[in-house]
Amino acid sequence: MPEHLPSSPAADRNKEPILAVLRRILGGHGAALEIASGTGQHAAWFAAALPGWRWQPTEADAALLPVIEARVAKAGLANVLPPVHLDVMAPQWPSPDAPFAQRFDAIFCANLLHISPWASCTALMRGAARYLAQDGTLVTYGPYFEDEVPPAPSNLGFDQDLRARNRSWGIRRLEDVVAEARRAGLDLRQRHAMPANNLLLEFGIAD
Repeated sequence: MPEHLPSSPAADRNKEPILAVLRRILGGHGAALEIASGTGQHAAWFAAALPGWRWQPTEADAALLPVIEARVAKAGLANVLPPVHLDVMAPQWPSPDAPFAQRFDAIFCANLLHISPWASCTALMRGAARYLAQDGTLVTYGPYFEDEVPPAPSNLGFDQDLRARNRSWGIRRLEDVVAEARRAGLDLRQRHAMPANNLLLEFGIAD
């Protein structure tokens, strides 16, 4: 186990506000799939606070899998499954050779869409439509631009920084994300305003 586990300051700041919403929108128990778990801070925090939920962390960066595993072990959590390598762009999750055999009551994805190419949004929505239970919920978290809402100066600056680092990155238009979800068979059910000019979005299987 690494002595010093990498951590994300942003995850530490937003884990409690996100949890407050998850407590309201999720039932008392279920199976959750996390896309892009990063350092595992969200997985450990949410699983500890929601003991009726079984949490499956995943991460595209294989180097972070032992970090997630170590953080979960340190927390002594029995309701977190071993992290698995998953690229959101894969045609089957976590891999074509060994796809998930179950559907999930919740799929959670934080801070992915703006630090990946637009194709990852398409892949996330299509994958969620494949692996969500009929009454399940896809939860995304992060910054978005909205047509009817003046953009926060901090988000404008963040977007410029992202695009300078990678031309395919950037804060996404909420309307574009919702349209991509609809093409995959998902509807936006709820929009939650969050601290630091972020949004938490709930999507469900279209009726």
